[in-house]
Amino acid sequence: MYGWIWRHLPGPLYLRVATAFVLVLAVVALLMFVVFPWAEPKLPFNNVTTPTQ
Repeated sequence: MYGWIWRHLPGPLYLRVATAFVLVLAVVALLMFVVFPWAEPKLPFNNVTTPTQ
């Protein structure tokens, strides 16, 4: 998959590196601001109980 993306990026090497960096930032931003906030209430990690002694 990464090879396919790399082959289809336009331009010389420096432009490909810059475009790949922007694509990575876009994916990280999408995950941080859309996917993770949507999934967080659905995860069981907030239901933590501690035993009383």
